[in-house]
Amino acid sequence: MRIIMLCELYKALMYSAMAFSLSSAQADFAPYFYDKGPYSHNGNLALFSLSEDTPVGTQIYCLNGTDPEGQEVRYGLSFDPGSKEYFAVDPISGNVTLVAQLDREKQDSIDVLVSITDGQSKVVEKVTIFVMDANDEKPEFQNMPEIIDVLETTESGSSIYKVETVDRDTGSGGSVTYYLQTSLFAIDRHSGVFRIKFGEKLDYEKAKTHFVTVIAKDGGGNFNGKEQFMSSSATLTINVIDAQDTPPSFIGTPYFGYVYEISVPGSEIFTVVAKDGDVGNPNPVVYSFDDGDDGVFYINKTSGCITLQSLPIYLKREIFNIKVRASEVNPEGRLTDYGVTTVVIRVVDLNNNPPTFYGENGPKNMFELTMYEHPPEGEILRGLKITVNDSDQGANAKFNLRLIGPGRMLRVVPQTVLNEAQVTILVEDSAAMDYEKHHFLTYKLLAVETDTPERFSATADIVIHLLDTNDNSPKFSSDYYIARIPENSPGGSNVVSVTATDPDSGPWGEVKYSIYGSGADLFLIQPSSGIIYTQPWASLDAEVRSKYNFYVKAEDTEGKYSLAEVFVTVLDLNDHPPAFNDNFLETTMVIGAPVKIEAQDDDAEVPNNVIEYAIMRAEPDNNIFDINADTGEIMLKSYIKSMAIIQNITKQRDCTWSLVVQARDRGQPSFTTTAVVKIDITEATQLSGGPLGSFLMQSRNKPLQILGMLAGVISLMVIVTVIISTATFMRNKKSNRILPNRRVRRRPKKQRAWDFKNPFKKPENPAEKFRVEEEEREPEVIVENVNYNNNVSNVVRHWPPPPCAPSLPPPPPTYTPEGRQWTVPTVSATVAVRPKKKPVMTRQDTVNKAMVSELKMRLEQKRLLTHH
Repeated sequence: MRIIMLCELYKALMYSAMAFSLSSAQADFAPYFYDKGPYSHNGNLALFSLSEDTPVGTQIYCLNGTDPEGQEVRYGLSFDPGSKEYFAVDPISGNVTLVAQLDREKQDSIDVLVSITDGQSKVVEKVTIFVMDANDEKPEFQNMPEIIDVLETTESGSSIYKVETVDRDTGSGGSVTYYLQTSLFAIDRHSGVFRIKFGEKLDYEKAKTHFVTVIAKDGGGNFNGKEQFMSSSATLTINVIDAQDTPPSFIGTPYFGYVYEISVPGSEIFTVVAKDGDVGNPNPVVYSFDDGDDGVFYINKTSGCITLQSLPIYLKREIFNIKVRASEVNPEGRLTDYGVTTVVIRVVDLNNNPPTFYGENGPKNMFELTMYEHPPEGEILRGLKITVNDSDQGANAKFNLRLIGPGRMLRVVPQTVLNEAQVTILVEDSAAMDYEKHHFLTYKLLAVETDTPERFSATADIVIHLLDTNDNSPKFSSDYYIARIPENSPGGSNVVSVTATDPDSGPWGEVKYSIYGSGADLFLIQPSSGIIYTQPWASLDAEVRSKYNFYVKAEDTEGKYSLAEVFVTVLDLNDHPPAFNDNFLETTMVIGAPVKIEAQDDDAEVPNNVIEYAIMRAEPDNNIFDINADTGEIMLKSYIKSMAIIQNITKQRDCTWSLVVQARDRGQPSFTTTAVVKIDITEATQLSGGPLGSFLMQSRNKPLQILGMLAGVISLMVIVTVIISTATFMRNKKSNRILPNRRVRRRPKKQRAWDFKNPFKKPENPAEKFRVEEEEREPEVIVENVNYNNNVSNVVRHWPPPPCAPSLPPPPPTYTPEGRQWTVPTVSATVAVRPKKKPVMTRQDTVNKAMVSELKMRLEQKRLLTHH
């Protein structure tokens, strides 16, 4: 190395001499680099340092120099032959770029030849670039993974291994700290010494092998501009070597043996088994008695078999607790460590006697008793005298008693018996001991041994005959009964039959019926059969009253009873024909406004009281009028808009029509009634009455407008009245006068019936009326008395004590006709009020009325002919 440096120095001197000679001859000076020190990034690259994690392509330096003559300089960069080229330079700018990845662990310094030339002279300098460390290397284990053997008797805190690692980084990145992931061992963080943790012991019997993970972590360092820590791990396997430190242990404890009454000396009773606790290198084991054998048992020292040495009758105790020792024998033949256990030996009597039931006169398996039903709960059945016994001894004489039978009515005491006991039967469920359900009860009394393999048992039959008591009240088949009966049913007709039963026997099961309540006046009941019928004098009328309800009572001979409610609906029959207020009506029709007539039907229900209207005949022309079949409104045909159209159709100047209108109900059978309606037709312009009449005619199709006007007039009158009253009060108050009380008695005005008369025509002769022909009444239909019940069994009702007022029955179902919805006609203001009941018309009255109507019609026709 020194020779090379001398040669380089010699070359430099030669170059200098030549340069000096040239400069002397030509005065040309060589270029040179600026030297700005080792921490500069601009100069000749001397003593420059660079981190090994610098990315390739990074500009790391800028060569900088000058020529004394001011000539332009160029830069160059080269390496020794065979060396790796890590850098490149731009000849003009002098920028040096990293072109290969650095690795300090492989090469920590790089020699570079840098040059500068002005085209005539060239200066070359050799510089050294130092590669600085970055934390890019993990710690490397030198002696792991490893398997070591450690004796289980090694003391805690002892060193058992030393972990070695190498981290090729420098500084903190090359320092290593150790960590463990276990609670049994510890490691020195800096030296890597591995030891058993203080206070811990190895135990071969608990764990034969331990796998410990060792983590080596460096101190961290800079890498790519960030702080980085690097670590590695390895596994240390520790095999625990067994040592003789555990005494023998018995297998299969606890130990129980039995000596039976038929055992003989030499019989094997039990065999104990023990093994050395040091299973890695066990020693042989020998057995012996420590205490409790009383000299009547023997144990084989090598096999551990315990045998009997005397007859069982000579054993003084029933239970023997024998201490047995198991000792280790070391290779020298000496007894070392040992273990002790207890063997419990029981002297057992043979189970050769089953349980037996006894009565007063010896063994018995059938017991009978007669008693009344529903005895008090907890009562003892004293008529049963039962004893149970087992002649064996100890556990062989222990057995359980169970009572097997219907339900849980009875309970046996005691339930567990040792040797002998008196059996007691108690009442558990009094309500279930019911004569109506069981005339007699049969139970099995079972005795079964509990702790014996034979499980001997015995049974006895217990038969209990029950006697009846009056413990039940009569019960209706339903909480309420619903019946329907036609209104034309004669007195004494059957309504409904109620049924109540009493499950008691004999006279206690006989039931008598009675009824009470505000609705029971028209009805009777047969006390024995429960048939409800109407009073002989009763006359039902659905129009007067259609709903009845009352209570029926069922009672036994001792006064126990129950109640049910009866709802009776009187079915309406079509027994009333429709009726007009008058068979001859007069009215005036304004063109465009209908005229309404109305009939009433006194039947109570639909469809019997639903009325249909029809025009039977109209004179002088049948094609002028229509009628609404539901409401009875009579109107002109839709195309008739004026009097001229009517006169053009009829060819008559007179605008008075006579109509025969029929009212028919929808009952079965159906009834009809006819009436003659005389109509004078006029136009709205012919009416007089001033502004009020005009307003009413213009607003006849606007009822809300008329109501608004009336409300305004009334409000105005109220306001005026209040003002006048206030003024009067204030005047009287100022004058301080006392005014006498005055009572004004007004004479009631006579109520005038509404009448369809034309106010613009003079009244005609009452004799000139039409004759009304009534249709012949259809024959009467007889409706049978049909009664049926809708019984509901699962309804809980709380009956009031008699005689409480009954509640109303549920409403009847609504009637839905098949055709259009019929409405019940209401009383119109155009018809006078009629009495509720019409006098019954005979056949002769109907004929006379028809004759008068015919005469009236002929007179009217004659009057019309004279006008023409």
